[in-house]
Amino acid sequence: MDPDAFSWLLGDPGQALLRDATRLFAEDRDPDLIRIAEALRRDADPVHVSTAMTQVRLRDQAKPKFGAQAAVMYFTPDGLEQATGARVAAHRAARVAAAAPDSVLDLGCGIGGDLVAFARAGLTTAGVDREETRVAVASANLAALGLGGAAQVADGTSIDLSPFGVVFADPDRRGPRGRVFDAHSYAPPWPFVAQLLERASCVKVAPGIPHDLLPADVEAEWVSDGGQVKEAVLWSSALALTGRRATVIGPTGLATLTDEDLPDVPPVRDVGRFLYEPDGAVIRAGLVTAVASLVGGGLVDRHIAYVTADRPTSTPFARGYEVLDRLPFHEKPLRAALHARDIGRLTIKKRGVDVVPDQLRKRLALRGDEEATVVLTRVLGRGTALLVRPL
Repeated sequence: MDPDAFSWLLGDPGQALLRDATRLFAEDRDPDLIRIAEALRRDADPVHVSTAMTQVRLRDQAKPKFGAQAAVMYFTPDGLEQATGARVAAHRAARVAAAAPDSVLDLGCGIGGDLVAFARAGLTTAGVDREETRVAVASANLAALGLGGAAQVADGTSIDLSPFGVVFADPDRRGPRGRVFDAHSYAPPWPFVAQLLERASCVKVAPGIPHDLLPADVEAEWVSDGGQVKEAVLWSSALALTGRRATVIGPTGLATLTDEDLPDVPPVRDVGRFLYEPDGAVIRAGLVTAVASLVGGGLVDRHIAYVTADRPTSTPFARGYEVLDRLPFHEKPLRAALHARDIGRLTIKKRGVDVVPDQLRKRLALRGDEEATVVLTRVLGRGTALLVRPL
């Protein structure tokens, strides 16, 4: 995004152009961005039109992450992609606010998604970022939402952090070739993160971070929203409440599970009438046996993240299925069993077995009228196929 064009967009003429672009976009059931831009260029500079149309497009794309407030916020394409969703950011901000710090600093604030959440939680908020445009967008978002706080251009690794009660960091996990998975390739790198965790701080990291990399005294929290694991957050000892936590955000609210919920002896047993697929945050946090305890059941295999029980239990931490039948595990008899049931539309879920669902579905060549779900996994060490029905 051109910084000068974005600055112009925030003024009165730019806001008028943005309103016109938004109106034309909303009036068209199937918006043609090229046609809308051409109409706007009759009375406006092409660069300004491009900037306004970029915001209209990004605001539309931002709705799943930011809800209704996306309509007045500002974005950059990479900033939107990397920003924390509003519900996840609000949960983190509420945890920080519960510690009652006098202020919070966001290192690498990006477009300000977390700044907005911290400010909404009533915290005195400041953010820094090395990129001028991101800082301008973050500042504009605070202003657009009527929130306090400030953002400025700075390198977070070289400023004095001592005046701030809590420091939040979201290290950049993208390199020249795309997403990076090695924590030592973060920017700032892992040694800086580890040092930051020695003071009151929380750090957003990739969900796949190895457990053996985590400092002994931090709380590692994995967060899912709408069934998808969004992030892991490391809470320094000053803010930690437990060792490992899985937080699940759903349509009716938030639920959390910790290592304090783990049973003393993880039960392992044969499949009962019901099968449970733990949420990804639960799996990442290593709390699958806690779900087994909650539903009064056990693991189907010591190394497989499926839980079974004899009675149905509603839990936010897992999706439940009724086990209808056991089917042959090998492909040829499995195909015959599915054909005999007139199955044509098949959902294949698998865990712990070497199967590519799309390839298997194609080879099965089902042509029936019925729909079914099959789980392919290991039960007590043996390959097993289960015909199930979602609860």
